[in-house]
Amino acid sequence: MLSVLVGGQILGGIGMGATLSLGSLLAAQLSGSPAWAGTAATMSTLGAALAAIPLARLALARGRRVSLSTGALIAGAGAVIAISSAALAVFPLLLLGLMLLGSGSAVNLQARFAATDLARPGSRARDLSVVVWSTTIGAVLGPNLFSPGETVGAALGLPPMTGAFAFSVAAQLAAAAVYLAGLRPDPLLEALKTGDRPGETAAPQSGLTILRRNARARYAVVVVALSHATMVALMSMTPIHLREHGASLTIVGFTISLHIAGMYALSPVFGWLADKAGRLPVVLLGQAMLLASLLIAGFAADSRTAVTVSLILLGLGWSASVVAGSAMVAESVSGHDRPAIQGMSDLGMNAAGAFGGALAGPVLTAAGYSGLGFLAIVLVAVVIGWTAVRTWGKADQHAAAHQG
Repeated sequence: MLSVLVGGQILGGIGMGATLSLGSLLAAQLSGSPAWAGTAATMSTLGAALAAIPLARLALARGRRVSLSTGALIAGAGAVIAISSAALAVFPLLLLGLMLLGSGSAVNLQARFAATDLARPGSRARDLSVVVWSTTIGAVLGPNLFSPGETVGAALGLPPMTGAFAFSVAAQLAAAAVYLAGLRPDPLLEALKTGDRPGETAAPQSGLTILRRNARARYAVVVVALSHATMVALMSMTPIHLREHGASLTIVGFTISLHIAGMYALSPVFGWLADKAGRLPVVLLGQAMLLASLLIAGFAADSRTAVTVSLILLGLGWSASVVAGSAMVAESVSGHDRPAIQGMSDLGMNAAGAFGGALAGPVLTAAGYSGLGFLAIVLVAVVIGWTAVRTWGKADQHAAAHQG
C-alpha cells in the first residue's frame, strides 16, 4: 500500500514543484505587477483548503482510492485552465486554474494520512514521513522542468512559461490512474473495519467539534497550519526577489529545488525521531530551523548564497514540524473521527498558507525581502511558546505523579 502512495506522490509532486513557483512569475506577468505574484501561492493553497473537507468526506464515504484520484483529476483540469489563461492573457482565469491545481496539494496532504490508516502506533510517524519523503523526487524535478518545459511548450505551440503546466497535466492523470488501480483494498475502509473501535455506531464528530473538545488535536492543527504559513510566505516571494536581483530562471529553479529537497528529503529522519523521541521535541526542532531561516533572510537578503541556505532551512523546519504535527493529528482521535480532523487540519494548513501568501506580496513591496523574513518570526514565536507550555505541562504532570 505504501508503494502505491509513494508512486502517486512522485507524480503529483512533479505538478506541485513545476507550477507553484512558475505560477508566481506568470501571475506577475499577466497582472502587470509583482505585488500580485503572491496570488499564485494564495490561490493554490486556497484551492487545497477548499478541497480538503470535501475530499475527506469523500474518503470516509467511498475510501481513499476514490478521493485521491478525484483530487488528482481536478488538479489536471486546473493545469489546462492555467495554460488557457496565458494564451488568452486573462489574469482571473489563471487564478481559477491555480485554485483548481491546489486540489493536487490537497491530494498530497491526504495521502500522508492514508499511510497512517493501517500503520502500527509505534511506526505511525515513520510511515507518514515515508509518503511525505516520496514527494521529493517529483517536487525537486518539477522546478527544473522550467527550461525543458519551455522547449516542449514551444513545440506544442503553447504560450511562454506554460510548458511546465503541460507536464503537470500528464503527471496528474498518471497519479489518478495509480490511485485507482493500486489502492485495493482501500486502506481507510479497511481501517474502519478493523481499527480502534470496529463496528462503532456513534455518528462521527465534525472537525470543529473535535477542535473545541480536544486540546491535543487543537494544538497539532495549529502547529501544522502556522508552520505551513511561514513556509509559503517566504518561499512564494523568493523567485520574485531573486529575479529582481538578476537571477536567471535556471538559478531560480535550482534554488526552489533545494528548498523542496529540504521539505521532503529528510522527512523519514524526522518521522523516526518523532517515533523515538516524541512529537513535541521534533516540533521544537522544526521551529528552531524555521527561526534560523527567517533570521538569515532578514539579515542577508542581498546574498544569493544566504537566500539559498535560508530556503533549505525553511524546508527542513517545515518538514520536522509538519511530520510531527501530522502524526499528532492522526493520533488525537480514533475511528470514524479521523477523516474529519485530518480534513480540518488540511483546511487550516492551506487556509493559513493562503493568508501567508496573500500578505507576502504587499509586505515584499512595502518592506522588502528582509522585512518579510522578520515579520514571519511572529508565527514561529506562537508555536514555540505553545509547545514550551505543553512541554513544561507534561514535565509538571510527570513530576507530580512521581511525588504522589
